Amino acid sequence: MTRSEPISTAQAAPRALIVSIQTPTQTDAATATSLAELGQLLSGLGITVAHEVVQKRRDVEDVHVLGKGKLEEVQALLAEGSDMDQKTGETPWLVVFDGELSPSQQRSLGRALDVEVVDRTQVILSIFQRRARTRVAQLEIELARLDYETPRVRDNQSLLARQAGGGGRGGRGHTVAELKKQQLRRRISALRADLDQAKRAQMTRRERRQQVASVALVGYTNAGKSSWMRALTGSAVEVEDALFATLDTTVRALFPSSSPRIVVADTVGFLRNLPNHLLASFRSTLDEALDADLLLFVVDATDPEWEAQLEVTREVIAEVGANELPHLVLLNKCDRLTPEQLAACAERLPGALRVSCRNHADVARVRQALIDALDGQCEPAALRVPYTQGALLGAIRKDAHVLSERFDEAGVLVELRAKAAFIATWKKQLASSGP
Repeated sequence: MTRSEPISTAQAAPRALIVSIQTPTQTDAATATSLAELGQLLSGLGITVAHEVVQKRRDVEDVHVLGKGKLEEVQALLAEGSDMDQKTGETPWLVVFDGELSPSQQRSLGRALDVEVVDRTQVILSIFQRRARTRVAQLEIELARLDYETPRVRDNQSLLARQAGGGGRGGRGHTVAELKKQQLRRRISALRADLDQAKRAQMTRRERRQQVASVALVGYTNAGKSSWMRALTGSAVEVEDALFATLDTTVRALFPSSSPRIVVADTVGFLRNLPNHLLASFRSTLDEALDADLLLFVVDATDPEWEAQLEVTREVIAEVGANELPHLVLLNKCDRLTPEQLAACAERLPGALRVSCRNHADVARVRQALIDALDGQCEPAALRVPYTQGALLGAIRKDAHVLSERFDEAGVLVELRAKAAFIATWKKQLASSGP
């Protein structure tokens, strides 16, 4: 039995048997880390992992996925579990493949095991669907789900009779599968139109924010980005110990407020082996990183794989074209490390800030580091603002770091540091206002 829709947990949560293929290019550690991540994802859906089965093979192209011996091993584990289920009334079984299965592989494995078979992509889609809040994220998730489902639509053997008339050569009509695919394609087209409209509105809001210095929090999912968002802005941002607890972009002002004003954006977390089409579907939240003046990489220093996770983050940022932006790296959760572990982190990444969002001194240190980094992107200028230009003087005080103000008969001489674009705009406004 196979199913392409996101996993439903409306009924009693099933127990999962995870299947993984380890190719020659994968290390044992990388395989173990990927399995652990998949287990965390399933836990977020209320699914318990009962068994993990790993087979080493040259590739994952075989339509049967598993070799004969390993397939029999999985069948035996499921049979043993089913026998116990009958005695204890336990929940059903689910086989989860740690990777993406082709439609034919999914059908073949489902038939061989006679249980529901899903892959890593479906698990992630289920998490995304559950956690999305904004309209843009919800539209993107539905579009990604339908793109995934469409090639997997297949006629049930009991429904192979042609529909009466129309659409087929010689009056054969369409199969149920063909009609279903047409319906999905129409829905996909409508979703793309809705998404374009929603993104235009989102872009308008983003363009207004570009007048303010911005910092984007980026990093591996569950590294602590939302905790730092709360610490830096004082806002009640949702903080949860779960993968993909945050999907939608959240933007808040730095608190206590700075001069010039700074806003902080929290973006979707990254994950190893995240399918490219899912990454593409969340381009809108990653665009916050493209528009930022500074990237703040948040890394969970307590994770043994933190260096690999930082590399995943850098790769994703490079894919969206933001790798040239200035950045700072936070090695987070350092309050949980031993002195020896802290020393090792300092040696492996000497330029990073080793901090904890629970430490008020660390929060103040990171806040000042952001201000200093953004100030380094500013230029000095001296502008004389006539007394008749009170609104312009207010804008300068809001969007520049004012170093001094001197008042004379002609107006206010302001010495400041600000973005070059701001300075050019203010000079143009002063020139157009006349002497």
